Amino acid sequence: MYSTAINLLVCTLLAPASPTTKGEITFAADGADVPERYRLPAHTFTYQRAPEYDLTYSGVAVDTLKFPSPVTSPDVENNTVYCEYFRPKKPGKYPAVIVLDIMDGAGVVSRGEAMWLATNDVAALVVTMPYYGPRRPAGVKTRLLSPNVDQSVEHVRQTVLDCRRATAWLVAQPEVDASKIGVVGTSLGSFMAGLVCAAEPRVRSACMLLGGGQLVDSFAEHPRVAFMVQALKLAGVTLDSLRKQIAPVDPITYADRLKEKRLLLIAASRDDVVPPIAMKRLWEATGKPKIVWLDSTHVGAAFYSFRAMNAVVDFVKQ
Repeated sequence: MYSTAINLLVCTLLAPASPTTKGEITFAADGADVPERYRLPAHTFTYQRAPEYDLTYSGVAVDTLKFPSPVTSPDVENNTVYCEYFRPKKPGKYPAVIVLDIMDGAGVVSRGEAMWLATNDVAALVVTMPYYGPRRPAGVKTRLLSPNVDQSVEHVRQTVLDCRRATAWLVAQPEVDASKIGVVGTSLGSFMAGLVCAAEPRVRSACMLLGGGQLVDSFAEHPRVAFMVQALKLAGVTLDSLRKQIAPVDPITYADRLKEKRLLLIAASRDDVVPPIAMKRLWEATGKPKIVWLDSTHVGAAFYSFRAMNAVVDFVKQ
């Protein structure tokens, strides 16, 4: 699936030159229905949108979108959010989703998923997360996730707030059915998707692929990280203290909020990256929503792409 989408992108000519569209989006102040950590005050932000590709034979148009992040980081490049908007070209009102990438961040998975969604009448906005792609300054070693837990937690917060602005932009588009807004995330993006769904009232559904919750315990029990647990103990870091640090960015922390949303969980029964117990724990904590188990490893789940993405399309359209 992903290679097909990439070939379509590579082989398609750039859309005809057209002026960049500029505009403003008004964001209303948040209430108690948003976790305090992820609240935003009333404000207006600007955006720029420009055509990128016209995929004539696929019936899809792709535009670039950028807007300022609501979080000002020390790195100027990271303070602009870059997106690609895949939309069906034919007239109509469509469900729309934010798509979040894997840790690799090359955009192969997220763009492939967005292309699949758009060709199946779901508008998809790929949001580049902090310190990925053009948001990563040259020569700077900072990454979204790092051994610096406090810094990583703040980067995750920025990701969620960026996606909240992206949601505000999405619901303002004339072709979008504002009653059917969702978020789709894979691997790293899956954890972010759960947080975005919990934090953004306009997002009614989340499709979480190869993720989970109760992260500290789930990973600490994994044989591959046993040595890291021992190293942390030697450094004076307890699992309890780590749980408290990670809690604000663990989807299971917001299980009660997620119970009120529509969830589709897709997991690999032999996942060797994200322990399957992590998804089981999230599934139980969120009221046992729909879950699909793939008989695969983490990377091996790619062989089930058609099955997984068909399930995602059907779910977000409901």
